[in-house]
Amino acid sequence: MSLESLKKEVSDAIDNFAGELIELSHAIHAEPELALEEFKAAERLTAAAGSHGLSATRKVFGLETSYLAEFGEKGTRVAILSEYDALPGIGHACGHNIIATSGFGAALALFKLGSKLPGRVRYLGTPAEERFGGKEIMAREGAFDGADAAMMIHPSNLNLTTMPCIAIAEVEATYHGRAAHASAMPYRGLNALDAVVTAYQSIAQLRQHIRNTERIHGIITEGGMAANIVPERASCRFYVRAADTVELAPLKARVQACLEAGALATGCRLELRWGECDYLDLKTSWPIADAFEANASRLGREFTPAQSLPPGYAGSTDMGNVSHRVPSIHPMLAVAPPGVIIHNPEFTRWAASPEGDRAVLDGAKSLAMTALDLMSDQQLMDTARADFSATATMSESALRKSREKVSHAHAHGACGCA
Repeated sequence: MSLESLKKEVSDAIDNFAGELIELSHAIHAEPELALEEFKAAERLTAAAGSHGLSATRKVFGLETSYLAEFGEKGTRVAILSEYDALPGIGHACGHNIIATSGFGAALALFKLGSKLPGRVRYLGTPAEERFGGKEIMAREGAFDGADAAMMIHPSNLNLTTMPCIAIAEVEATYHGRAAHASAMPYRGLNALDAVVTAYQSIAQLRQHIRNTERIHGIITEGGMAANIVPERASCRFYVRAADTVELAPLKARVQACLEAGALATGCRLELRWGECDYLDLKTSWPIADAFEANASRLGREFTPAQSLPPGYAGSTDMGNVSHRVPSIHPMLAVAPPGVIIHNPEFTRWAASPEGDRAVLDGAKSLAMTALDLMSDQQLMDTARADFSATATMSESALRKSREKVSHAHAHGACGCA
């Protein structure tokens, strides 16, 4: 059977169960779940797979809300990914309901080929992209071992062949002081909120002196119990971003110095927790990305050249960590007008709009057709491997750096809570 015939067959299959995919997308959208809490979404997706005879195993590779389905006898093994976690307060403002169902649709359409499938598929449910680095956790447990390529799509306000992506680290700082009556005996207290504010202001001053490819942003997560009690505990969370792990490491050290300054200035004890791993920059496999663009263009998608994007237009994703292990793509499909950016409450509405529904179907078809390209065209797969291998040493270094701990800039704290 020709490659074109197979592509038509998977596209027709997706059209046949389009209603089911859209209904599933809307159901996930209607009940948003945070990272590592996506029990309903995982149940919906695996139940839908099972209803078509595609058996999925839950709780795999170290995460309770993950799943795995594999099929195909031999040949190139392509990993197709679904994400399904949401954001606090604003739900699916990143459109992971679309990611979930486009990945599922692609995997199911390829499964329907049966013995005509010219390769193998590893369909993965990958939780906790918004926090905790679910794909990195799963990767360490072997989720991508033996995969020849990995792919997913992401909704956006533009059609982009790849996501502009930089590295990110998360840090949480908790300051422990001493409570006291804020009016009668303030001198007996150690103000943990002052420590947070000092650290926050230090970071704000640091931001003037970082590269235009770097970002530092955060929130105060705890600030005390009552205005007339010197806060004995306060905390904050920051995200630190840079172009790659090489530039991220020194910036993390500078941020840590600011956090330690809060403890040093106030006499509070600092409890510092960096994330278990950094999210890496995205290493796009351009041979595969070009194939995806060609397939999506057949569906009427017109792509914006990456060079036309404004400076600093970038996010972060744990798909970056996958891309340093196996040739990967992470294209973006428009579901909202150019002025509506992801992680905005307005984007939540577009994620369940007719444009969002179209992205579910176009994404599923484009992923399935690109997987078939890799399975059927050995030269394409060989080119993708060679392209990946050209920077393999850099990727190995990036993966090592993503796990490195930040050393203390200096001693911090004074009498603490003793």
